[in-house]
This record gives sequence, C-alpha cells and structure tokens, in this order.
Amino acid sequence: MAETQRNPIWRVKPVDLILKQGNEGEHSLKRTLGPLSITAMGIGAIVGTGIFVLTGVAAAKYAGPGLILSFIVAGIASGLAAICYAEFASTVPISGSAYTYSYATLGELIAWIIGWDLILEYAVGAAAVSIGWSGYFTDFLKSLFGITIPKALIASPFSGGIVNLPAMLIILLITVLLVIGTSESSGFNNIMVGIKLLVILFFIVVGAFHVHTMNWQPFLPFGVGGVFSGASIIFFAYIGFDQISTSAEEARNPSKDLPIGIILSLTICTLLYILVTAVLTGMVSYKQLDVSSPVSHALILVGLNTAGSIISVGAICGLTTVLLVLLYGQSRIFFSMARDGLLPAFFSHVHPRFKTPYLSSILIGVVVALVAGLTPIDIVAELTNIGTLTAFVLVSAAVLILRRTQPDLRRGFRVPWVPVIPILSILASLILIVSLPLVTILRFIIWLVLGLIVYFLYSRHASKLEKNYAD
Repeated sequence: MAETQRNPIWRVKPVDLILKQGNEGEHSLKRTLGPLSITAMGIGAIVGTGIFVLTGVAAAKYAGPGLILSFIVAGIASGLAAICYAEFASTVPISGSAYTYSYATLGELIAWIIGWDLILEYAVGAAAVSIGWSGYFTDFLKSLFGITIPKALIASPFSGGIVNLPAMLIILLITVLLVIGTSESSGFNNIMVGIKLLVILFFIVVGAFHVHTMNWQPFLPFGVGGVFSGASIIFFAYIGFDQISTSAEEARNPSKDLPIGIILSLTICTLLYILVTAVLTGMVSYKQLDVSSPVSHALILVGLNTAGSIISVGAICGLTTVLLVLLYGQSRIFFSMARDGLLPAFFSHVHPRFKTPYLSSILIGVVVALVAGLTPIDIVAELTNIGTLTAFVLVSAAVLILRRTQPDLRRGFRVPWVPVIPILSILASLILIVSLPLVTILRFIIWLVLGLIVYFLYSRHASKLEKNYAD
C-alpha cells in the first residue's frame, strides 16, 4: 500500500471492486447471449470497412495481389490477441474492454493510456467507416439512378474536394439516433450479419466468373515488405472482435461462450477476406482499386452495374451498423472513464427523457463528422490501426502480469502455452506497428503526449481511486 501511495499512477483497481460495480442493481445487465449470438455479433462488428473499403487502397498502394498474404498475417496477429482478450473477458466479465482490464492489472496510468487509445480507435474508426459509406452511397446513386454528386462534395480537401458531405451527414444522423436512444437487439444484428454475408458471397460467386489470372501478375509488386505494410493497413478489417468482450456482462456463460465467439468469428472473417481479395484483384488490375468503394467499383468496371448496385446496398447497410457500434462503443468508453473520475463527470450525464449520455454523444458526433468530412480515409484508418495494435500489446502484457500477481484468480478461460502466446501476440502487433508509415507513428505519439498532459493536469488528481487512497 505504501509503495502504491508513493507511486499513485501505478495504483490498480481491484478486480473484486470492478466485479462489484458491474453487479450493482441498475448497472447490471441481463445475461441472454449464447455462443451463436456472440459469434454473429463479432462478425457484425468485424465485417465492414476493412473488406468493403480498405482492400482497394491497400492493394493499390502497398501489396498488390499479395494482399491475400497480408490478410493471413493480420489474421494471425489478431488471433493471438483474441486469445488474450478471451482470458480477460472470462475473468473480468465487465464492460469497458481493454481499459477495464488494464486498470485491474497494469495500473491507472496504463489504463488511461489505453482508454485514450480506444478514444482514438473508435473516433477515427467511425470517421473511416463513414468515408467508406460515402463512397458506396455515391456509387449506388450513380449506378442505379445516374446521379453524380460533384467531387467537391464527396472528397476531403486533401483529396481534391472541399468536404465529404455524405460522410458528415451519416455521422450526424446516427448521433441523433443514439441521443434519442437506439438499441440493437440480438435478432436484428443476426439479420444484418446475414445480409452482409449474403452480399459478400454474392460478390465472390459473381466476380469469380470475371477473374483473369493475368491480373495477379506480378503477385508481389511491392515485395515481401509490401505484404507486411499491407497487413498493417488492412488490419482495420479485423478491428471489432475486441468489442465482443464488451458483451461479457450479457453472456450466459462467458467463460465458454466468449472464447468460442471471438475465435470463431475471426476464423470465418479471415476465410471470407482471403476469398474476396483473390476475386477482387483477379477481376481488375490492383492499380485501378485506389478508391473508397473497391468492391462495387470493380463490378462496375467490368460492366456489371446492377451487381455493383446490389453490393452498394449491402455495404451501405453493413457499414451503417458498424458506425452505430463504433459510436456507441465510444460513449461506453467515455462513460467508464468518467465513472472512474478520469474524465469530467458530464461525460456520464444522461438525458432525463431518453436516458442516454447525450452530451458526450453530441460532442463525439460533431468531432467525428468534422474528421470524416475533412480527412482522407488512409490517414484515419492508419491512426485507428496503431491505436488498436497498441491496445493489443498492453492486453497481451496484462495477461502475463496478472498470471504473476494474481495466480489464484478464477479464470473461466486460460490462454494456453503461457508465456509463448502472449509474447507472440506482443511481437506480432509490434511488427505491424513499425510497418505503418512513419508519419502515422508520429501522429500517434503526438496524441499520446496530449493524453499524458490531460492525465497529469487533471485525471490523476480527479481519480476516484485517488480519493479512496486519501480516505
């Protein structure tokens, strides 16, 4: 205790206190989700921008047809991290994801850093998704109704336009829905997942008949290094499985259902990604895929306008649900951090009528809309990736630390082959981080520095744990 008081930034939030908070009457959730619903939730959160949007950019600029290997590399890195997430989700079945886990193991400062990471992940992630949504919405209007929106209104200033208006409007619309109080039932999510899977299978089947093997040559135009660079870019395609862990309080049997849901959803998505990438780069030259809507764009290029419209509709529906999940998840992170005193209390204020954290939702919505309207998709996607990869490193390290500091803690699921799996997870994530463009790493460092300034000037002193130790 004395050591903790001398170094308050390393104080941890006891696991029993975290579990107690999750079981407090009005804050406890009903356990209704089984393994199939959790798997569907994972697929619903994972399948979205990565496959519908970033495949084109990554193929054109980083990996070419070798993007198939990039998806395998990124899938392995995600799988290793997923196993570590599964242990924590079954041990500390409380919402808050990596932020909550790190608070219980690595101390308050690391918890703050990882929470600050998640804020970046969800905010710029939502911006990237909305930019992809805008691309498919524009393709849909053009292919079905012949309506062409001026480039000035569908591209950021960095991409030759003025503002990406559709991207901003969809963010603001979903923000209004979240403020009013939008809840997704498990059944509705399963239906949406079904639609997305049907659309992807439709593309694979239809596109396979228009594959020309010459488009796969050269297979590695950017060399082996391009495979890892491509993996660091399309890693965005796997972001979402970590959100399964936020459903821990609602799983009927978290120790069994969460690991099944996390690992199964990742496996299914990896297979789909490999097939889509093979067909996409086989239909047209990878050089023609540097657009925000590559899947429908490829179909339109080979003259399949109707098929392109079908893909656009499916992508629009799928990306809309991903946007809803990301913006909702952002509010949950803000709520968890505000509940601990690390952010101002108004982030946890709820609307007297709608019972939603309306102030934080409005602030987040406006900021994300501006980022989406004024920033190119590659910048926001890369920032999302580095934030998430950093979270993976910290969660994997936390598994090792908790095994040593609390060896007798009840674990519903245990990572096998410790310390090998967590160490491999850390190394895989670090390899992808250093494969990102240097400018992205520098932007991330600036974001971390800003976060540390906020922590030491405000959060450290406002922390509720600080008050508990003072008492």
